[in-house]
Amino acid sequence: MLQPLLIKLLATAGIVMLVALSVGRLGPRLGGIVAGTPVILGPGYFFMLREQSADFVQQAVLSTLQALVATLLFTVCFVVSTARRTALQGLALASLLWVPGALLFTRLPGGLVGVVVAYLAVLAMAEGINRRLRLGQPVVVASTGWGDLVLRGLLAGLLVSLATTLAARSGPALSGVILGFPVGILTIAWALSERYGIDVARTTVSMTQRGMLSLLAFCVVSYLGVGHLPGLLVFALSLASSMATSGLLFMLSLWQARRRYPRCAA
Repeated sequence: MLQPLLIKLLATAGIVMLVALSVGRLGPRLGGIVAGTPVILGPGYFFMLREQSADFVQQAVLSTLQALVATLLFTVCFVVSTARRTALQGLALASLLWVPGALLFTRLPGGLVGVVVAYLAVLAMAEGINRRLRLGQPVVVASTGWGDLVLRGLLAGLLVSLATTLAARSGPALSGVILGFPVGILTIAWALSERYGIDVARTTVSMTQRGMLSLLAFCVVSYLGVGHLPGLLVFALSLASSMATSGLLFMLSLWQARRRYPRCAA
């Protein structure tokens, strides 16, 4: 058990640090796409596909999709509330909203199709809110050194590794919901707000909403493939579809950034 925990801890810590550094190099709008990659779902479902039955994994994936709809609400609450509140206050409010949201969306009818439709509807709402807020392209200036970034990365990795390991012992529905909790986004938003400021964190989280389409792709491919293909192949296809989605979103966001902020892109 210690080895999987260590692998998840180091992998998650590395992703958190990578996102923070990518924001510094690429800006929050492109960094948000990186933040939407399957930092939790990847390790979580890699081990679940190896250790659990096909029916267990398929039910867990559906629960994760339902929880991801609530995660979109989490990001909206953070972006809106931190206009006048601190990052920690915004994260606390968003987490409190996520719990009843996840419970509500687990009752969505229609199976996979119903959840995907609900997800896209909430995403469209989030995009509309972002346009009304008119979030700009804040200047990224690091205010702290490497020590705080490494520490927050390791703390995030510890939290994720414990959550994903305990999830597999909780039954498929609860496992999927736990894996859908936005631990990665929470820790990334916290790290960015401390390192670069709240404006950078808000913009990055707003772009994470679109970046989470890679999580949607990961889950849909996993749901459709499990039980029909070997577990490792399902994981590889899910990860490939997720990365392809992130790549397309990255290219689209880069093109949009160059049009809107030609000086910053240059």
